Amino acid sequence: MTRPENAPHLGRRSLLAGIAGSMGAVALPSAAAQALPSPAAARHRYPANWPQPEPYGVADVREDLWPREDNSFVLPLELRARDQELGRVWMRDTYVNCFVVDGRPLYVATGTTRVPGLTAAGPWNDGIFVWTARSLHGPWKLADTTRIRPGAERGKVWSPEFVGENRPGRTVVAPWQEHWYDDGQFGKRGNAWAPELHYFRGKWYMVACMGDHSKKVGSFMLVSEGGVAGPYRLVEGNLDKPFGESFIGGPSFIEPGAYFHIDGSLYTEGRDAWLVLHNNLYAKFRPDMEDIVTPTNLPAFQQTAYTPEPYLEGAYVFRHGGKYYLLQAAWDRASTAADGSTRHAYDTAAAGRTQYQYDAIVAVADRLEGPYSKRWTAGVGAGHNNFFKDHHGGLWGTFFRNPAAGYWADPARTGDAAVPGVVRLEWTGPQGNRLYVKRRD
Repeated sequence: MTRPENAPHLGRRSLLAGIAGSMGAVALPSAAAQALPSPAAARHRYPANWPQPEPYGVADVREDLWPREDNSFVLPLELRARDQELGRVWMRDTYVNCFVVDGRPLYVATGTTRVPGLTAAGPWNDGIFVWTARSLHGPWKLADTTRIRPGAERGKVWSPEFVGENRPGRTVVAPWQEHWYDDGQFGKRGNAWAPELHYFRGKWYMVACMGDHSKKVGSFMLVSEGGVAGPYRLVEGNLDKPFGESFIGGPSFIEPGAYFHIDGSLYTEGRDAWLVLHNNLYAKFRPDMEDIVTPTNLPAFQQTAYTPEPYLEGAYVFRHGGKYYLLQAAWDRASTAADGSTRHAYDTAAAGRTQYQYDAIVAVADRLEGPYSKRWTAGVGAGHNNFFKDHHGGLWGTFFRNPAAGYWADPARTGDAAVPGVVRLEWTGPQGNRLYVKRRD
C-alpha cells in the first residue's frame, strides 16, 4: 500500500511541470514528507474518539459509521457490454488508489467482477479489469488494453483465459490458475478475487487471489512489462502455488492441500515491500520482487484478538500520521442478549447469531508488525476495503456492500449491493490515532 501520510498536495506548479515532464510515475505519496504534524496542526481541533463498546468485540452499529449520501458515492465506472442491463458495474472487494504520473494524478480502480449469466463471481469468472481516471469523480475509463490484445474486451488486464500467452521463461497463467471442470458438482471452475494495483520502484504490480473454486486457492502477484494496462506476467514465486503454506480451510468442496492464505495485499515503505495475507500474516519481498524472502513459516502480526477470534478477511496495512493501521473485515453477527435486546458483535458463527453487516475493523500500531491496539469499528458495511489519500490530501476508504448475507442480501436491497463505492474518512489526530468513516458533525 502506498503511504498516504506522505502524499504531497498536487498544486498548480506540479501539474504544469508534469504536463511537460518525464514519463516516470511515482506512487502517491512521495517519501519526502514524513514530518510530524506542525505546531499549528497540533492545535487543530480533531474529532474525538468514540468510547470503545464493551465488552471488547461488541460491534458499533451507529448510523454515523455507515457510508451515506452525505459522505460517500458510487464511482461512475465506464460500463462494459455486460454492465448495460444493470446500468453500473457489479463489483465486490472494491479497490481504489491514487498515484502521480507525469506530474498529474492518476486514480486506479479494480475489484472482483462476474461474468454475464452468473449472480456471483463464482464458480468461475473471467479475470481482472482495471479502470483509470484523473479525478476521483471521473470520468473513469477502462484501461486501454487494445494494443495488447486487439479485438479483446477492453480493460481486462489478466484472466485464466490468457494461458495461451505463456512462453518459455514468461508465465502469464500457471497451471493451478487455469479454468477447469469438475465431476459435475459445479462444472466450469476457477475465479480471481480481490485484486489490488500498486506502483512501486517504477513498475506496476497486481496482487490478487484465486478463489474457492480454483485448483489451488490463494494469493499471487503479477508484474507489468509495460504500463498500468500491462501486459502482466506471473512472478516466479507463484509458478507452482500461491504464496505461503497450505492448510485446512475454506468450504468443504476444496480438496485437502489446495487451500492457502487468501486476500493477498501489498505494503511498501521506501524501497522495501511486504506481502500481507489474511488474516494475520506478513512477509517481506525479495529485492527483485519475484518472491517473498521466506516462503514458509510466515510471521504473524501481533494483534489484540477477540475472544473467541472470528473469521477475518481482507487484511490491509495503511500508514498515516506515523502510525500503522491494520484493516480487516469481520461479520457483525446479531443475537438476542440476556435482557432481550439485540446484541451486535464480531462473534464466531453459532445458532442464534445472524449475519448483519460486513464491517471494516481497524487497529493501530507504532510498527508494522505490531503490537496493535484493540480494534474498533471504522465503517459499518464497509468490510474488505482499502484506505487511500486523494491528490488534495483527503482520506478515503472503499466499500462494496456485501450481497452474500445480512443487510445487503435482503431482496429489497440487493439491487444496490456489490458497488464500487468510496467514502470519506476522518482522522482523530495524533492523540486519538483513529480513522473512521466520516461521521456527522
